Amino acid sequence: MTARRLAGALLLHPGQLVRQQWGERRREDGTVTDQQELAERFEEQRAHLRAVAYRMLGSVAEADDAVQEAWLRLSRAGADDVANLAGWLTTVTGRICLDMLRSRTARREDPLDVHLPDPVISYYDGTDPEREALTADAVGLALLVVLETLTPAERLAFVLHDLFGVPFNEIGTIVGRTPEAARMLASRARHRVRSGAVGPDADLGRQREVVDAFLAAARAGDFAALLELLDPDVVLRADVGPAAAAGFAPLIRGAAEVAGRALLFSQPGAVSQPVLVNGAAGLLARRNGRLAAVLGFTVTNGKIVEIEVLADPARLARLR
Repeated sequence: MTARRLAGALLLHPGQLVRQQWGERRREDGTVTDQQELAERFEEQRAHLRAVAYRMLGSVAEADDAVQEAWLRLSRAGADDVANLAGWLTTVTGRICLDMLRSRTARREDPLDVHLPDPVISYYDGTDPEREALTADAVGLALLVVLETLTPAERLAFVLHDLFGVPFNEIGTIVGRTPEAARMLASRARHRVRSGAVGPDADLGRQREVVDAFLAAARAGDFAALLELLDPDVVLRADVGPAAAAGFAPLIRGAAEVAGRALLFSQPGAVSQPVLVNGAAGLLARRNGRLAAVLGFTVTNGKIVEIEVLADPARLARLR
């Protein structure tokens, strides 16, 4: 099996395929080969690396690509001289993500468009621990939206240091700056995150009550009830895709304006399903049996302060 094929197996079938595909390479005395042991050590870090890459990139598919590339680099270099494999892999993954962010920034043509990060959808029964690992530690859509406004170097410094505790001397090596300069990058990013991101209420049940009440008011066309549930400065961001973007306001502010848009839920054929979106209360909206949108809500102090709507048909079709 080639290194690239093994990387794909690691990403698609964690743990199990490593043992199945490399089982025939056990030595006669029953011990494992060096390559199998390396693959299994990498697999132990895979969920952590995906979490790092998702926070860096805001894309599940790109996070998987970054983790695959990290495995390829490890399989070529080996781990004989690596004292701390988890730290080495975190640093390598961060460097890969930094290159991907810089490439993305260079080819983005219209900075005014709203581009939402990939939502991670899960259900209340806790049957998808891998996806729950991606959204642990309050990495909601609102935070990811703010991270999208940072420079690649700022985002790397904030994510690696503030979220994963990587020292500034290692971050400085990745971005080609001194540890003091890396500290300043993280400080600037932290200031923008604190001024731009709002955290949801910790009580998920309370979040759900507010979102359910919002949905009921929208279906009933109860404008006054919607105003009661929305923060006066609520923000709605909608990523509808390039085909529908013409004449569509992707960013709406204010309770009255957002309430008017929410009345679209009263349209015939619209059905909503409660889900968790990045660990917070959210909805899947279907129209005539087809997925029409994913909605993530940020509920703070019992009021909806942010709504993120992904309605780009092409991106919805790629959601797992």
